[in-house]
Amino acid sequence: MLSLRPNCECCDRDLPADTADARICSFECTFCADCATTVLAGRCPNCGGELLARPRRPADRLARWPASTERVFKPAGCAAAAASGVQP
Repeated sequence: MLSLRPNCECCDRDLPADTADARICSFECTFCADCATTVLAGRCPNCGGELLARPRRPADRLARWPASTERVFKPAGCAAAAASGVQP
């Protein structure tokens, strides 16, 4: 089951479990749509994997299996990706 992390690893923007603006890689590294597109060009700075829309858990299931509250913030990886000149 996906952990549904609560924030963008680049900018620390809140990403509620029901948002359509979250992007994840296969390791569940989590980013907002803006950072995924403009800073990271659709690639995870941690593993190089593709960033795709994070699925949303139905509300009744979310009540039983809540999203994670653990925030992961790694702005250095995003800064390195931006400095490399990666363009979408």
